[in-house]
Amino acid sequence: MADKQLTSNRDGFTSRWGFILACIGSAVGMGNIWRFPIMVSVWGGMTFLIPYFICVLLIGSTGVIGEFALGRATGAGPIGAFGECTALRGNRKIGEGIGLIPVIGSMALAIGYTVVMGWIFKYTFISITGDMHAMGQDMASIGGHFDVVAVNNVPCIIIAILASFAIMALGVSGGIEKATRILIPLLFILLVVVCIRSLTLPNAMEGLKFLFMPDFSRIDGSVVLMAMGLAFFKMSIGFGCMITYGSYFRSDTHVPFLAVRVMVCDLLVSILAGIAVFPAVFSFGFEPTAGTSLLFLTIPAVFASMPGGQLFTTLFFVLSAVASMGAMLSLLEVPVAWLSETFRISRPRATVLMTLALILLGAPATLSTSVLSDVTVFGLSLFDLYDFLSSNLMLPLDGLLLSLFVGYVWSRSDALDALTNGGTLHNLACAKAILFLCRYVTPILIVIILLNGLKVF
Repeated sequence: MADKQLTSNRDGFTSRWGFILACIGSAVGMGNIWRFPIMVSVWGGMTFLIPYFICVLLIGSTGVIGEFALGRATGAGPIGAFGECTALRGNRKIGEGIGLIPVIGSMALAIGYTVVMGWIFKYTFISITGDMHAMGQDMASIGGHFDVVAVNNVPCIIIAILASFAIMALGVSGGIEKATRILIPLLFILLVVVCIRSLTLPNAMEGLKFLFMPDFSRIDGSVVLMAMGLAFFKMSIGFGCMITYGSYFRSDTHVPFLAVRVMVCDLLVSILAGIAVFPAVFSFGFEPTAGTSLLFLTIPAVFASMPGGQLFTTLFFVLSAVASMGAMLSLLEVPVAWLSETFRISRPRATVLMTLALILLGAPATLSTSVLSDVTVFGLSLFDLYDFLSSNLMLPLDGLLLSLFVGYVWSRSDALDALTNGGTLHNLACAKAILFLCRYVTPILIVIILLNGLKVF
């Protein structure tokens, strides 16, 4: 593989902690703060967490390790990495064409992210001003306000896009690395503060029981399917984010160990998010199965009920904004790096072009809650269509391609060499186990996720 040739003149992370925090920022996104508590609430706390942890080990670990290793070995994003694999078999163009799919997928998911980021930024603003707290527990007012935000929130969406643009334009070391050095520790600090406050509330133990005491009788095929899907979504597998970040790694990076660190941090944030949410929810008698409304309706009402509610509402939405920003940076890095390196244009110019594309392509999704609310495709609004195509179709499809490339297309000797750092790590058995999972286990699980997402069963 062309490791040093491809990476010698590229921007990259300047320190081990820099790329660790950036990778954590990619994995720890709105999936932890928003989707994870929702899924836990709907599917029964620890009843859902047990199969989820297992799926993280089976799907998450192999996916993250595979993407890291492939990116570092080739020194390129998904297009270059897949092209390098097929080049060894006589046709680089086939791999490059397939590698374009994750790039498109990352853009599609980024479009949906900007809309939700806009909502979070808006809620952060009205939390700071006190407007959110003033609504108290009036669910009609809170729900009505969310309806207004969903319909008319273009300024906050633009702010979210411009904030991402400003960081991306500064490059990997000057932008992403410096930003995540601030954002990720801030995320953990804010989350711990909110957790401490939540645990001091009356009846907090009821929330902890819901979160950590399993009801094994409720574990069925549906719970397992949802756990598989969430594990896959939350680790940013399939969109080329980890391949691209991996391409900036040094040649001596311990890829499996780094991947384990990222997964542990991701799980830790998820658990902390649950501890922050559910004791407070139970303490004030709210329903823990509130679904998508948990973040934008229930949480504001819960925090409004406690002393210092405005402060903790603000902290919660600030940490949500921080989490969303880390994930957005990793999604945008995939197409920006590809555009900059493929067409030999400056990174700021590549960032401008991708930002414009994000605005133009995302406008229909943004307006789908207002002037384009009557426009549907296959019965879905434009926003829901983007979400369906990115999360239910492209994400598992990209993950399947990755697993097949690592397991079958990539030279086995090159893969083992990348996973063991040329044998210096003395982890050959672990490397072989990872390749076994990529070949025979992960593809089957991903196909099940894909078919379930397409409503085949």
